Amino acid sequence: MKKLMHYLPAVALLMGINHLMAQNPIIRNQFTADPSARVFNGRVYVYPSHDIRAKEGMGRPGWFCMADYHVFSSDNLTEWTDHGVIVSQHKVPWVDSTSYSMWAPDCIFRNGKYYFYFPANSTKVFNGRKMFGIGVAIADKPEGPYVPQPEPIKDFTGTKDLPGIDPNVFIDKNGQAYLYWSLGNIYVAKLKDNMLELASEPQVIKELPAKGLKEGPWMFERNGIYYMTYPHVENTIERLEYAIGDNPLGPFKFTGVIMDESPMNCWTNHHSFIEYNNQWYLFYHQNAYSPKFDKNRAICIDSLFFNADGTIRKVIPTHRGVGQNKALQQVEIDRYSFISEQGTTVEFIDTSYRFNGWKTVFNKKDAWIQYDAVDFGNKKVKTILVNTRSETGGSVQIRLGSTSGPILTEIAIPKTNQWKTVTAKVKKPLPGVQNLVVISTSDLPVEIDWLSFR
Repeated sequence: MKKLMHYLPAVALLMGINHLMAQNPIIRNQFTADPSARVFNGRVYVYPSHDIRAKEGMGRPGWFCMADYHVFSSDNLTEWTDHGVIVSQHKVPWVDSTSYSMWAPDCIFRNGKYYFYFPANSTKVFNGRKMFGIGVAIADKPEGPYVPQPEPIKDFTGTKDLPGIDPNVFIDKNGQAYLYWSLGNIYVAKLKDNMLELASEPQVIKELPAKGLKEGPWMFERNGIYYMTYPHVENTIERLEYAIGDNPLGPFKFTGVIMDESPMNCWTNHHSFIEYNNQWYLFYHQNAYSPKFDKNRAICIDSLFFNADGTIRKVIPTHRGVGQNKALQQVEIDRYSFISEQGTTVEFIDTSYRFNGWKTVFNKKDAWIQYDAVDFGNKKVKTILVNTRSETGGSVQIRLGSTSGPILTEIAIPKTNQWKTVTAKVKKPLPGVQNLVVISTSDLPVEIDWLSFR
């Protein structure tokens, strides 16, 4: 076909496009882990821990290092707003501000307030060791500002700090609130109405596998079934498992695996669940931005489904994630839905700064990559823009739906060692949601960062 194209500097194009966070990982400018997802006022809020790289004088080099918490929100699971720091180790009276140990948190709404629960190292020392306590910060809005309580949660006697990590709060249909946490085992206790004190003696949840580390509990209820979910080291790294019961306190019956061990070999995998707009989702983390250092992690989302008997279908982690990508914004095809067995690879654009993301590399004719759920709305787009690079030049084809679907356009890629944005006319209007397939039509190596429509 006759090709119409010209070239624009990529920087100029980027000025008109908002960075889209539609794919996995969902937060793409910082390390995040241990996502606690909640639905407040019709909007999804995610409260993760915040990984940074430790160095001498700031945490323990080679280990987890977290100094504060951010909160992120979205109304479409695609575009995320960072509301900034809500709690810092430097502004909580009882926290050791040199510990960098603000681990997996949670947040819940009760009595017109938002209660943010977080574990951190205390300034107190017991038996020669610093102890993890569980703190609470309170806000009038889900994004804060949050005001930390001056002391961590006490044990049932009210005389000692409650030791533990990974707090999770569940409010049952009858209004009773429960606090779950881990410290060698997984524990549960009732909470008083003030959400700050235990209303019962802690008890160990005994019915879980006896061997291997268990932590990061997350309780939810669906159709009268109570799901106790948790990461567990069955072999060498964590996988997500669950047990079910008919009471928040148990007894529970071990039921199965939600997500297998990370294919990226990330040692941890903490998680949460929400139902949003009649669909269930699993939030979790892996180390996509830091493949050689799994203490710097990134949070992800994938859809969750149940069998008729209430058991959970195993979730396979994806690059594509969830949500619909707007056609007028960047479609980063490297976060693919499907990929050809040969000739197509995904690599970092810049290994010195991995938050720049990935690129798709085509090395063979007929190599392809597919990216699903691009929303064109009612706009009649006329042009496709492709941010690309090739030292040899080459060509690609864009098809709809599959590798044998209708041809949308063909694009000649110029010979250049710099990223350039190539534009070409598209054949016809594209209303609604479409799946796109990019196919190499030559054996010459071609790299693509993203594509977009106008």
